Amino acid sequence: MKPLNIPVRPASETDAIPAGLELSACAGGEPFALMVLGDSMLPEFVEGEIIVIEPDGLMKDGSFVIARIPNPQCEDGSELIFRQLVQHPEGWMLKPLNPLYANIPIDDLTPVQGVVILKKKPGRRRAAKRYA
Repeated sequence: MKPLNIPVRPASETDAIPAGLELSACAGGEPFALMVLGDSMLPEFVEGEIIVIEPDGLMKDGSFVIARIPNPQCEDGSELIFRQLVQHPEGWMLKPLNPLYANIPIDDLTPVQGVVILKKKPGRRRAAKRYA
């Protein structure tokens, strides 16, 4: 059986998804997959890897999460980011693994949209790592 090649193309302005809809398109607790873009989570997560997110997953200190943070440069005023959730005496922060990026303090866990439960290299069945 030959693998099926699915073309990946950047989203155009006409493809823009309204804020929150990209996550609400799945049923409440239904996992979904995203592709890692950028280098903020190196060395653990490499650009192009696929991560599976559990929206109702257990959030704890050290979990890898997807969170919605304010960003006035984005059309809807916010963006989704991929970071490690870290608890410290003053509260929580979203921490990149790459030290070239800044930590983002958060007051509570409201911005967290889901927990990463698996990463996989595209096209490699055995190259997967579970996080839950």
